[in-house]
Amino acid sequence: MKALAAMAGALVLGAGAVAADGGVTVKLPDVSGLSDAQAKALIAELAEVNVITSNCADYPITDGEWTLITGTGDLLAARLGLDASTYDRTYYAPAFKLLDDPGACDRIGPAARPLVQRLVGMGGGTTPLTQSQ
Repeated sequence: MKALAAMAGALVLGAGAVAADGGVTVKLPDVSGLSDAQAKALIAELAEVNVITSNCADYPITDGEWTLITGTGDLLAARLGLDASTYDRTYYAPAFKLLDDPGACDRIGPAARPLVQRLVGMGGGTTPLTQSQ
């Protein structure tokens, strides 16, 4: 169900925090220094990793990691001026097509942890924040 929720988009709250379906709020990374090409490459990677980790049992992620991935994707979509329909069509539709490839889970799944660490290195977090943070 996480993948379906991602298709609907997470809700960006305040400066740099995002809440997922279950109410988990995490700190988002600073993506302001990325070029448009880097932002487009990252948003594509985020969509792919989101779909694979949400649909391939061997590559689970935590709610905090999922929120970081989807929230960063939503942040990048907003930065690139994408509406929800364009975001889904351009990035999530191709990511979901990966599920037709029997090797996609094992090819893309291992990229989840390094991607999360990269986002953390950019200032994001996976630990749920309290309302006052």
